Amino acid sequence: MSDSKYFEGRRQTRLSSRKSGIVSLKNPSSPSSKLSSVRRNNPDIDTNKGRKRSYLKIEYESRESVKTIVLDGEKKSEDSEKRENKVWQPQHWNQVLTNIREMRKERDAPVDTMGCDRIADQNASPPVFRYQVLLSLMLSSQTKDQITSAAMEKLRVHGCNIENILKTSDQKLGELIHPAGFWKKKVQYIKRTSEMLRDIYDGDIPDSVQGLCTLPGVGPKMAHIVMMVAWNKVTGIGVDIHVHRISNRLGWVKKPTKQPEETRVALEDWLPRDLWRETNGLLVGFGQQTCLPVNPKCITCLNNRLCPHGRASTRYNLVNK
Repeated sequence: MSDSKYFEGRRQTRLSSRKSGIVSLKNPSSPSSKLSSVRRNNPDIDTNKGRKRSYLKIEYESRESVKTIVLDGEKKSEDSEKRENKVWQPQHWNQVLTNIREMRKERDAPVDTMGCDRIADQNASPPVFRYQVLLSLMLSSQTKDQITSAAMEKLRVHGCNIENILKTSDQKLGELIHPAGFWKKKVQYIKRTSEMLRDIYDGDIPDSVQGLCTLPGVGPKMAHIVMMVAWNKVTGIGVDIHVHRISNRLGWVKKPTKQPEETRVALEDWLPRDLWRETNGLLVGFGQQTCLPVNPKCITCLNNRLCPHGRASTRYNLVNK
């Protein structure tokens, strides 16, 4: 048979196969050929039904073995991840603190001579000394240091111990502590506190912040200072109105705070613990002499270029000269 006749025969065979609905393939038993044949002969059948979709299996390595983290197509090194997780700290805080120490080197602010550690009787027995530290702080609330110091002086002359205070009439006690702020209410606080110390704490003061805060008129600020001065334990930062105000002016809180207790939590979150002891006395004196509540002395402050409030204040003064 010639080649032309052979190929013509093949062509005729293919044409007849198409007319009869039979497909001739090199691999007629393949799934795709069978599927095509079923589709042509049975157009109403959904041949996709029951087919399984193949999935790509992804295996994850343990976190310990991963050296880089892929996020949005970018690689982050372990060092950059650590930097992102680092505790927030205000800019230049160390230099600001150094400058405040320099401005406070004379230690001649009211708090330096009339603080609770100064106006309590250093020669008294330890329990009496601790009691006087507690009372001086209770009197200091909403009261200038000069008035607190004068009131404590009168109490010491009168006899400032638990037994004698409990024997003193409310009227006499009021006369001794007047004109301390809210002196009438403080008379009640002192009496009730003295009773609790006698009945519950065996004539001494509590040795924990929690215990101190159960006493009438005592809050976290007082408690932390009492723990430091009376028990020589640093449990937290004592934040009063001066420390609260200065921390917000300096930007030492991540976001502005409204209450001293909020400021305490914010400061303790980033300030190294070994600096907590000095913070209260340092900033209180700074607030009494330089960073005043009204008309702070930003012009002479060493931090006027580092402090947000100082920069704004000095710029305003220069423009309006």
